[in-house]
Amino acid sequence: MKYDISKKSAPKMPTLGKGTECIKILLSQTSKDMHEPLVPMLFPILGAHVSGSEFQYPDFSWKELCGQMANLVAESGGNKGQLSGLVEAICRDFRKHDEDELKKLVEWQKQVKTKGANKEKPVRPDVAFWFPPSDVTSAAFLQNAMSCENLGGRTQYLNMPEVEMADRMCGGHRQISQMLRNIYDRQRAGALRATADGVTGNPLLRTNLTISSTPYATRKFYRNDLFNGTFGRMVFSYKPRTSRDGRIPRQGKYSEDFYKKLDEFLVRLDACKGRFVINPLNKLTDALAQDMATLADLTDDDVLWDASKRALVSAWKAGCVMWILNNQIWTRSMSEVVEWLVYRDIWSKMRIFSDMLKEGDTSTSEAGKDGPKNMLDDLPNSFSETQLETLRTQMGKSKEGTKNQLYQWVHRKFITFDAQTSLFTKTENYLKGND
Repeated sequence: MKYDISKKSAPKMPTLGKGTECIKILLSQTSKDMHEPLVPMLFPILGAHVSGSEFQYPDFSWKELCGQMANLVAESGGNKGQLSGLVEAICRDFRKHDEDELKKLVEWQKQVKTKGANKEKPVRPDVAFWFPPSDVTSAAFLQNAMSCENLGGRTQYLNMPEVEMADRMCGGHRQISQMLRNIYDRQRAGALRATADGVTGNPLLRTNLTISSTPYATRKFYRNDLFNGTFGRMVFSYKPRTSRDGRIPRQGKYSEDFYKKLDEFLVRLDACKGRFVINPLNKLTDALAQDMATLADLTDDDVLWDASKRALVSAWKAGCVMWILNNQIWTRSMSEVVEWLVYRDIWSKMRIFSDMLKEGDTSTSEAGKDGPKNMLDDLPNSFSETQLETLRTQMGKSKEGTKNQLYQWVHRKFITFDAQTSLFTKTENYLKGND
Protein backbone atom coordinates (compact mmCIF):
# COMPACT_ATOMS: atom_id res chain seq x y z
CA MET A 1 0.00 0.00 0.00
CA LYS A 2 1.43 3.34 -1.07
CA TYR A 3 -0.45 5.62 1.36
CA ASP A 4 -0.80 5.77 5.14
CA ILE A 5 -4.24 7.17 5.91
CA SER A 6 -3.70 7.21 9.66
CA LYS A 7 -1.65 10.41 9.40
CA LYS A 8 -3.07 13.90 9.85
CA SER A 9 -1.64 15.05 6.52
CA ALA A 10 -3.54 14.05 3.38
CA PRO A 11 -2.12 11.39 1.03
CA LYS A 12 0.16 13.30 -1.33
CA MET A 13 -1.14 13.56 -4.88
CA PRO A 14 1.13 11.91 -7.47
CA THR A 15 2.77 14.01 -10.15
CA LEU A 16 0.28 14.61 -12.94
CA GLY A 17 1.94 13.10 -15.99
CA LYS A 18 0.95 11.79 -19.39
CA GLY A 19 -2.80 11.38 -19.81
CA THR A 20 -3.81 13.96 -17.18
CA GLU A 21 -3.34 17.09 -19.30
CA CYS A 22 -6.97 18.20 -18.90
CA ILE A 23 -6.67 18.05 -15.11
CA LYS A 24 -3.48 20.13 -15.26
CA ILE A 25 -5.16 22.74 -17.47
CA LEU A 26 -8.05 23.08 -15.01
CA LEU A 27 -5.74 23.33 -12.00
CA SER A 28 -3.79 26.09 -13.73
CA GLN A 29 -6.71 28.40 -12.88
CA THR A 30 -6.63 27.68 -9.13
CA SER A 31 -4.26 28.51 -6.29
CA LYS A 32 -1.68 25.85 -5.47
CA ASP A 33 -3.14 25.09 -2.03
CA MET A 34 -6.39 23.99 -3.71
CA HIS A 35 -4.91 21.63 -6.32
CA GLU A 36 -5.24 18.42 -4.31
CA PRO A 37 -8.65 19.19 -2.71
CA LEU A 38 -10.16 20.14 -6.08
CA VAL A 39 -9.05 17.17 -8.19
CA PRO A 40 -11.69 14.73 -6.81
CA MET A 41 -14.34 17.41 -7.42
CA LEU A 42 -13.62 17.64 -11.15
CA PHE A 43 -14.86 14.21 -12.21
CA PRO A 44 -18.60 14.64 -11.48
CA ILE A 45 -18.51 17.84 -13.55
CA LEU A 46 -16.59 16.33 -16.46
CA GLY A 47 -18.55 13.06 -16.27
CA ALA A 48 -21.84 14.92 -16.73
CA HIS A 49 -20.69 15.65 -20.30
CA VAL A 50 -20.75 11.94 -21.17
CA SER A 51 -24.05 10.41 -22.31
CA GLY A 52 -24.84 7.37 -24.40
CA SER A 53 -21.86 5.42 -23.01
CA GLU A 54 -21.49 2.45 -20.67
CA PHE A 55 -18.37 0.95 -19.14
CA GLN A 56 -17.88 -2.54 -17.74
CA TYR A 57 -16.85 -2.72 -14.09
CA PRO A 58 -14.70 -5.69 -12.96
CA ASP A 59 -17.85 -7.44 -11.64
CA PHE A 60 -19.10 -7.47 -15.29
CA SER A 61 -21.90 -4.96 -14.65
CA TRP A 62 -22.29 -2.02 -17.05
CA LYS A 63 -22.23 1.45 -15.56
CA GLU A 64 -22.80 4.95 -16.91
CA LEU A 65 -20.74 7.89 -15.68
CA CYS A 66 -23.71 9.46 -13.90
CA GLY A 67 -24.18 9.05 -10.16
CA GLN A 68 -20.87 10.74 -9.36
CA MET A 69 -21.16 12.83 -6.17
CA ALA A 70 -18.40 14.73 -4.37
CA ASN A 71 -18.37 16.99 -1.30
CA LEU A 72 -15.57 19.54 -0.82
CA VAL A 73 -15.03 20.18 2.91
CA ALA A 74 -12.98 23.09 4.24
CA GLU A 75 -13.25 25.77 6.87
CA SER A 76 -15.04 29.02 6.10
CA GLY A 77 -12.60 31.08 4.07
CA GLY A 78 -10.75 27.94 2.97
CA ASN A 79 -10.97 28.87 -0.74
CA LYS A 80 -13.84 26.48 -1.53
CA GLY A 81 -15.25 29.18 -3.82
CA GLN A 82 -12.60 28.40 -6.43
CA LEU A 83 -14.65 25.33 -7.34
CA SER A 84 -17.40 27.57 -8.74
CA GLY A 85 -15.00 29.10 -11.25
CA LEU A 86 -14.07 25.68 -12.58
CA VAL A 87 -17.73 24.61 -12.67
CA GLU A 88 -18.67 27.60 -14.83
CA ALA A 89 -15.68 27.06 -17.12
CA ILE A 90 -16.45 23.38 -17.73
CA CYS A 91 -20.21 23.94 -18.05
CA ARG A 92 -20.24 26.87 -20.49
CA ASP A 93 -21.94 24.67 -23.09
CA PHE A 94 -24.52 23.61 -20.49
CA ARG A 95 -25.28 27.24 -19.72
CA LYS A 96 -25.85 28.05 -23.39
CA HIS A 97 -28.14 25.06 -23.84
CA ASP A 98 -30.14 25.93 -20.72
CA GLU A 99 -30.58 29.56 -21.77
CA ASP A 100 -32.34 28.37 -24.94
CA GLU A 101 -34.48 25.96 -22.90
CA LEU A 102 -35.40 28.71 -20.45
CA LYS A 103 -36.62 30.94 -23.30
CA LYS A 104 -39.03 28.18 -24.37
CA LEU A 105 -40.31 27.85 -20.81
CA VAL A 106 -40.74 31.61 -20.31
CA GLU A 107 -42.65 31.92 -23.61
CA TRP A 108 -44.97 29.10 -22.56
CA GLN A 109 -45.62 30.75 -19.17
CA LYS A 110 -46.56 34.01 -20.96
CA GLN A 111 -49.05 32.16 -23.15
CA VAL A 112 -50.61 30.45 -20.14
CA LYS A 113 -51.14 33.79 -18.40
CA THR A 114 -52.75 35.43 -21.45
CA LYS A 115 -55.28 32.65 -21.98
CA GLY A 116 -58.67 33.13 -20.37
CA ALA A 117 -60.06 30.82 -17.72
CA ASN A 118 -62.23 29.00 -20.26
CA LYS A 119 -59.67 28.74 -23.03
CA GLU A 120 -57.48 25.72 -23.63
CA LYS A 121 -54.05 26.14 -22.13
CA PRO A 122 -50.96 25.46 -24.28
CA VAL A 123 -49.05 22.27 -23.48
CA ARG A 124 -45.88 22.74 -21.46
CA PRO A 125 -42.86 22.31 -23.74
CA ASP A 126 -40.63 19.32 -23.00
CA VAL A 127 -37.50 21.15 -21.89
CA ALA A 128 -34.49 19.63 -20.15
CA PHE A 129 -31.96 21.62 -18.16
CA TRP A 130 -28.48 20.12 -18.10
CA PHE A 131 -27.21 22.48 -15.38
CA PRO A 132 -30.22 23.36 -13.17
CA PRO A 133 -29.94 26.08 -10.52
CA SER A 134 -28.81 24.90 -7.10
CA ASP A 135 -32.10 26.13 -5.61
CA VAL A 136 -34.32 23.44 -7.15
CA THR A 137 -37.41 21.86 -5.58
CA SER A 138 -37.91 18.09 -5.46
CA ALA A 139 -40.81 18.35 -7.95
CA ALA A 140 -38.71 20.38 -10.40
CA PHE A 141 -35.79 17.97 -9.98
CA LEU A 142 -38.06 15.02 -10.80
CA GLN A 143 -39.64 16.79 -13.76
CA ASN A 144 -36.21 17.68 -15.15
CA ALA A 145 -35.04 14.07 -14.71
CA MET A 146 -38.04 12.96 -16.78
CA SER A 147 -37.20 15.45 -19.52
CA CYS A 148 -33.52 14.45 -19.54
CA GLU A 149 -34.55 10.82 -19.99
CA ASN A 150 -37.06 11.61 -22.73
CA LEU A 151 -34.53 13.72 -24.64
CA GLY A 152 -31.81 11.11 -24.90
CA GLY A 153 -30.86 10.01 -21.39
CA ARG A 154 -28.80 13.08 -20.60
CA THR A 155 -27.22 13.60 -17.15
CA GLN A 156 -28.23 16.69 -15.19
CA TYR A 157 -25.48 18.27 -13.11
CA LEU A 158 -25.99 20.36 -9.97
CA ASN A 159 -23.42 22.35 -7.99
CA MET A 160 -24.48 23.27 -4.45
CA PRO A 161 -22.35 25.91 -2.68
CA GLU A 162 -23.94 24.88 0.65
CA VAL A 163 -24.72 21.29 1.65
CA GLU A 164 -28.13 22.27 3.12
CA MET A 165 -29.36 23.03 -0.42
CA ALA A 166 -29.65 19.28 -1.00
CA ASP A 167 -32.58 19.14 1.43
CA ARG A 168 -34.80 21.15 -0.91
CA MET A 169 -33.85 19.06 -3.94
CA CYS A 170 -34.65 15.83 -2.07
CA GLY A 171 -37.90 17.06 -0.56
CA GLY A 172 -36.60 17.49 2.99
CA HIS A 173 -33.77 16.11 5.09
CA ARG A 174 -35.58 12.86 5.83
CA GLN A 175 -35.49 12.02 2.13
CA ILE A 176 -31.77 12.81 1.72
CA SER A 177 -30.51 9.27 2.23
CA GLN A 178 -32.97 7.66 -0.17
CA MET A 179 -32.45 10.26 -2.89
CA LEU A 180 -28.63 10.25 -2.76
CA ARG A 181 -28.54 6.46 -2.83
CA ASN A 182 -30.90 6.41 -5.82
CA ILE A 183 -28.74 8.96 -7.63
CA TYR A 184 -25.54 7.00 -7.02
CA ASP A 185 -27.09 3.71 -8.09
CA ARG A 186 -28.89 5.20 -11.14
CA GLN A 187 -32.23 3.98 -9.84
CA ARG A 188 -35.73 5.00 -10.79
CA ALA A 189 -37.08 7.44 -8.23
CA GLY A 190 -40.40 9.00 -9.01
CA ALA A 191 -43.66 10.19 -7.56
CA LEU A 192 -47.36 9.49 -8.00
CA ARG A 193 -49.61 12.50 -7.47
CA ALA A 194 -53.37 12.47 -7.09
CA THR A 195 -54.00 15.69 -9.04
CA ALA A 196 -53.00 17.00 -12.44
CA ASP A 197 -51.14 19.87 -10.77
CA GLY A 198 -48.60 17.48 -9.23
CA VAL A 199 -45.63 15.87 -10.96
CA THR A 200 -46.08 12.17 -11.67
CA GLY A 201 -43.28 10.11 -13.16
CA ASN A 202 -40.65 7.47 -12.54
CA PRO A 203 -37.51 8.32 -14.52
CA LEU A 204 -34.00 6.93 -14.20
CA LEU A 205 -32.01 9.40 -12.13
CA ARG A 206 -29.03 10.40 -14.21
CA THR A 207 -27.48 13.05 -12.00
CA ASN A 208 -24.02 14.24 -10.94
CA LEU A 209 -23.53 16.43 -7.86
CA THR A 210 -20.83 18.59 -6.33
CA ILE A 211 -21.29 20.13 -2.89
CA SER A 212 -19.24 22.51 -0.73
CA SER A 213 -19.46 22.73 3.05
CA THR A 214 -17.59 23.42 6.28
CA PRO A 215 -16.59 20.54 8.61
CA TYR A 216 -19.30 21.59 11.10
CA ALA A 217 -22.06 21.66 8.46
CA THR A 218 -20.83 18.38 6.96
CA ARG A 219 -20.87 16.52 10.26
CA LYS A 220 -24.30 17.90 11.08
CA PHE A 221 -25.72 17.05 7.66
CA TYR A 222 -24.53 13.43 7.43
CA ARG A 223 -24.55 12.42 11.11
CA ASN A 224 -27.67 10.25 10.79
CA ASP A 225 -26.58 8.66 7.51
CA LEU A 226 -23.16 7.21 8.37
CA PHE A 227 -24.25 3.58 8.47
CA ASN A 228 -26.93 3.25 5.78
CA GLY A 229 -24.75 3.51 2.66
CA THR A 230 -25.17 7.24 2.01
CA PHE A 231 -21.83 8.14 3.58
CA GLY A 232 -19.92 5.61 1.45
CA ARG A 233 -21.48 6.74 -1.81
CA MET A 234 -20.40 10.38 -1.44
CA VAL A 235 -16.78 11.18 -2.29
CA PHE A 236 -15.34 13.54 0.32
CA SER A 237 -12.40 15.84 -0.31
CA TYR A 238 -11.23 17.39 2.95
CA LYS A 239 -8.86 20.33 3.23
CA PRO A 240 -7.67 20.77 6.84
CA ARG A 241 -7.13 24.21 8.27
CA THR A 242 -3.75 25.56 7.14
CA SER A 243 -1.26 27.88 8.84
CA ARG A 244 -1.73 31.65 8.74
CA ASP A 245 0.75 32.73 6.10
CA GLY A 246 -0.86 36.09 5.31
CA ARG A 247 -0.73 35.60 1.53
CA ILE A 248 -3.78 36.00 -0.70
CA PRO A 249 -4.03 32.94 -3.00
CA ARG A 250 -3.72 33.65 -6.73
CA GLN A 251 -6.23 32.30 -9.23
CA GLY A 252 -6.13 32.09 -13.01
CA LYS A 253 -7.56 34.58 -15.45
CA TYR A 254 -9.66 32.12 -17.51
CA SER A 255 -8.25 33.43 -20.78
CA GLU A 256 -9.42 32.62 -24.28
CA ASP A 257 -6.38 30.39 -24.69
CA PHE A 258 -7.44 28.42 -21.61
CA TYR A 259 -10.99 27.96 -22.94
CA LYS A 260 -9.67 26.86 -26.33
CA LYS A 261 -7.52 24.15 -24.75
CA LEU A 262 -10.31 23.04 -22.43
CA ASP A 263 -12.88 22.78 -25.23
CA GLU A 264 -10.65 20.35 -27.12
CA PHE A 265 -11.04 17.93 -24.21
CA LEU A 266 -14.76 18.54 -23.67
CA VAL A 267 -15.44 17.58 -27.29
CA ARG A 268 -14.01 14.13 -26.55
CA LEU A 269 -16.45 13.66 -23.68
CA ASP A 270 -19.46 14.68 -25.76
CA ALA A 271 -18.41 12.44 -28.66
CA CYS A 272 -17.92 9.27 -26.59
CA LYS A 273 -20.74 6.80 -27.40
CA GLY A 274 -21.04 3.05 -27.02
CA ARG A 275 -19.92 0.28 -24.67
CA PHE A 276 -16.32 -0.02 -23.49
CA VAL A 277 -14.10 -2.26 -21.37
CA ILE A 278 -10.92 -0.58 -20.06
CA ASN A 279 -8.83 -3.62 -19.14
CA PRO A 280 -5.87 -1.82 -17.47
CA LEU A 281 -8.28 0.16 -15.28
CA ASN A 282 -10.19 -2.99 -14.30
CA LYS A 283 -6.95 -4.81 -13.47
CA LEU A 284 -5.91 -1.89 -11.27
CA THR A 285 -9.31 -1.84 -9.54
CA ASP A 286 -9.01 -5.55 -8.73
CA ALA A 287 -5.58 -4.92 -7.20
CA LEU A 288 -6.89 -1.97 -5.18
CA ALA A 289 -9.73 -4.14 -3.86
CA GLN A 290 -7.10 -6.49 -2.44
CA ASP A 291 -5.29 -3.51 -0.88
CA MET A 292 -8.53 -2.37 0.75
CA ALA A 293 -9.09 -5.83 2.23
CA THR A 294 -5.52 -5.78 3.57
CA LEU A 295 -6.00 -2.32 5.06
CA ALA A 296 -9.28 -3.36 6.71
CA ASP A 297 -7.58 -6.43 8.24
CA LEU A 298 -4.64 -4.40 9.55
CA THR A 299 -6.97 -1.89 11.19
CA ASP A 300 -9.81 -4.36 11.95
CA ASP A 301 -12.22 -1.71 10.74
CA ASP A 302 -15.50 -2.84 9.13
CA VAL A 303 -16.65 0.73 8.44
CA LEU A 304 -13.49 1.40 6.45
CA TRP A 305 -14.02 -1.87 4.56
CA ASP A 306 -17.62 -0.99 3.67
CA ALA A 307 -16.70 2.55 2.59
CA SER A 308 -13.78 1.33 0.48
CA LYS A 309 -16.04 -0.71 -1.82
CA ARG A 310 -17.80 2.40 -3.10
CA ALA A 311 -14.63 4.48 -3.01
CA LEU A 312 -13.30 2.00 -5.58
CA VAL A 313 -16.33 2.49 -7.84
CA SER A 314 -16.07 6.29 -7.63
CA ALA A 315 -12.35 6.26 -8.43
CA TRP A 316 -12.98 3.78 -11.26
CA LYS A 317 -15.52 6.17 -12.80
CA ALA A 318 -12.93 8.95 -12.55
CA GLY A 319 -10.55 6.65 -14.42
CA CYS A 320 -13.15 6.19 -17.18
CA VAL A 321 -13.39 9.98 -17.52
CA MET A 322 -9.60 10.34 -17.78
CA TRP A 323 -9.49 7.54 -20.37
CA ILE A 324 -11.96 9.42 -22.58
CA LEU A 325 -10.11 12.71 -22.10
CA ASN A 326 -6.86 11.01 -23.17
CA ASN A 327 -8.28 9.80 -26.51
CA GLN A 328 -9.17 6.40 -25.03
CA ILE A 329 -5.57 5.54 -24.13
CA TRP A 330 -4.53 4.37 -20.65
CA THR A 331 -1.32 5.54 -18.98
CA ARG A 332 0.63 4.82 -15.80
CA SER A 333 0.02 8.34 -14.54
CA MET A 334 -3.73 7.81 -14.76
CA SER A 335 -3.35 4.63 -12.69
CA GLU A 336 -1.51 6.59 -10.03
CA VAL A 337 -4.29 9.19 -9.87
CA VAL A 338 -7.02 6.53 -9.56
CA GLU A 339 -5.13 4.85 -6.71
CA TRP A 340 -4.63 8.19 -4.96
CA LEU A 341 -8.33 9.06 -5.32
CA VAL A 342 -9.32 5.89 -3.43
CA TYR A 343 -7.03 6.63 -0.50
CA ARG A 344 -7.82 10.35 -0.39
CA ASP A 345 -11.54 9.68 -0.27
CA ILE A 346 -11.17 7.23 2.62
CA TRP A 347 -8.67 9.50 4.41
CA SER A 348 -11.12 12.42 4.11
CA LYS A 349 -14.01 10.34 5.45
CA MET A 350 -11.98 9.17 8.42
CA ARG A 351 -10.59 12.64 9.20
CA ILE A 352 -14.04 14.25 9.16
CA PHE A 353 -16.09 11.51 10.81
CA SER A 354 -13.67 9.17 12.63
CA ASP A 355 -14.95 9.84 16.17
CA MET A 356 -18.57 9.59 15.04
CA LEU A 357 -17.88 6.29 13.29
CA LYS A 358 -15.98 4.74 16.19
CA GLU A 359 -18.17 5.73 19.08
CA GLY A 360 -21.53 6.51 17.54
CA ASP A 361 -20.95 10.10 18.67
CA THR A 362 -23.05 12.42 16.50
CA SER A 363 -21.72 15.69 17.87
CA THR A 364 -20.83 18.30 15.27
CA SER A 365 -18.29 20.44 17.10
CA GLU A 366 -15.21 19.55 15.06
CA ALA A 367 -13.78 17.14 12.54
CA GLY A 368 -12.58 13.81 13.92
CA LYS A 369 -8.99 13.76 15.10
CA ASP A 370 -7.86 10.18 14.46
CA GLY A 371 -8.09 8.00 11.39
CA PRO A 372 -7.86 4.18 11.27
CA LYS A 373 -4.70 2.79 12.84
CA ASN A 374 -2.57 -0.09 11.54
CA MET A 375 -2.30 -2.08 14.77
CA LEU A 376 0.50 -4.31 13.51
CA ASP A 377 2.76 -1.27 13.18
CA ASP A 378 2.19 -0.51 16.86
CA LEU A 379 3.43 -3.93 17.94
CA PRO A 380 7.08 -5.06 18.21
CA ASN A 381 8.51 -7.37 15.54
CA SER A 382 7.77 -10.33 17.82
CA PHE A 383 4.72 -10.16 20.07
CA SER A 384 2.27 -12.28 22.00
CA GLU A 385 -1.49 -12.65 21.70
CA THR A 386 -1.81 -10.83 25.03
CA GLN A 387 0.03 -7.79 23.64
CA LEU A 388 -2.40 -7.51 20.74
CA GLU A 389 -5.32 -8.02 23.10
CA THR A 390 -4.07 -5.14 25.29
CA LEU A 391 -3.59 -2.90 22.25
CA ARG A 392 -7.11 -3.64 21.03
CA THR A 393 -8.53 -2.76 24.44
CA GLN A 394 -6.64 0.55 24.45
CA MET A 395 -8.10 1.36 21.03
CA GLY A 396 -11.66 0.59 22.15
CA LYS A 397 -11.92 -2.74 20.30
CA SER A 398 -13.18 -5.99 21.81
CA LYS A 399 -10.86 -8.67 23.23
CA GLU A 400 -12.98 -11.29 21.47
CA GLY A 401 -11.75 -10.16 18.05
CA THR A 402 -8.08 -10.84 18.85
CA LYS A 403 -7.90 -14.45 17.64
CA ASN A 404 -9.68 -13.69 14.36
CA GLN A 405 -7.38 -10.73 13.68
CA LEU A 406 -4.31 -12.91 14.27
CA TYR A 407 -5.77 -15.55 11.96
CA GLN A 408 -6.24 -12.94 9.20
CA TRP A 409 -2.69 -11.63 9.63
CA VAL A 410 -1.24 -15.14 9.39
CA HIS A 411 -3.45 -15.91 6.37
CA ARG A 412 -2.21 -12.78 4.59
CA LYS A 413 1.40 -13.67 5.46
CA PHE A 414 1.92 -10.52 7.54
CA ILE A 415 3.09 -12.65 10.49
CA THR A 416 4.16 -16.18 11.36
CA PHE A 417 3.52 -18.15 14.56
CA ASP A 418 6.10 -20.06 16.58
CA ALA A 419 4.38 -22.78 18.59
CA GLN A 420 7.42 -23.26 20.85
CA THR A 421 7.54 -19.64 22.03
CA SER A 422 3.86 -18.84 21.43
CA LEU A 423 5.01 -15.61 19.75
CA PHE A 424 4.00 -14.05 16.45
CA THR A 425 6.69 -12.50 14.24
CA LYS A 426 6.33 -10.03 11.39
CA THR A 427 7.42 -11.47 8.03
CA GLU A 428 10.19 -10.03 5.87
CA ASN A 429 7.68 -9.24 3.11
CA TYR A 430 5.54 -7.22 5.51
CA LEU A 431 8.52 -5.30 6.90
CA LYS A 432 9.82 -4.50 3.40
CA GLY A 433 6.41 -3.31 2.28
CA ASN A 434 6.17 -0.91 5.22
CA ASP A 435 9.65 0.60 5.14
